[in-house]
Amino acid sequence: MNLFEKEALVNQKAAELENASPEDILRYAVETFPSITFACSFGAEDVVLVDMLQKISPGTDIFYLDTDFHFKETYETRDRIEQHYGMKFVQVKPALTPEEQAAQHGAELWKSEPNACCNIRKVEPLTQILSKYDAWITGIRRDQAPTRANAKKVEYDTKFGLIKFNPIASWTSEQVWGYIRANDVIYNPLHDNHFPSIGCEYCTRQVMPGEDPRAGRWSGSDKTECGLHK
Repeated sequence: MNLFEKEALVNQKAAELENASPEDILRYAVETFPSITFACSFGAEDVVLVDMLQKISPGTDIFYLDTDFHFKETYETRDRIEQHYGMKFVQVKPALTPEEQAAQHGAELWKSEPNACCNIRKVEPLTQILSKYDAWITGIRRDQAPTRANAKKVEYDTKFGLIKFNPIASWTSEQVWGYIRANDVIYNPLHDNHFPSIGCEYCTRQVMPGEDPRAGRWSGSDKTECGLHK
């Protein structure tokens, strides 16, 4: 499928799939694009999609960006999910170890240059893994942040040059948690301790009542995204 055909498909399907269920979108995605992967960060939205994919297409690749800086609860959630479903996540690592990064760029790069840290530990590894696929699936939702408000259920990802599916883009947080409770889905216990959005340990803090759900990400800076989503 060439670029013109992909763009034509997106233009047609974006409207058709807007009101489709996440499960129907996932079925369409995996049937239309055998070379597809799902990017999992082990947040509430992503564990919902892991559960759906295991029921619809358990052979679909699911990867995670192992930044080396995740909370121990995040790694424990990964292990529990793998054991529960009898599956294995694809681990994607940065080119530099934390020690190499500190030697080349200085200690605690996430404080001095958070964008550079995200680029090394997230964006570059993501670019590498996505180059192997024709399409990818994400758990982003429109109401998470202004930068995601216009996300479509299916779109052409110009940043990485492939088709991008956002099956729960229109869902609310209440719908996400409703699915988790109804299906007894394993989730990161940090969510129960004022962490609605979970990233790397050094760049994520608790969010108190009344704060924006993503206020805990890169708190104290004007940074709002790690660069994975345009």
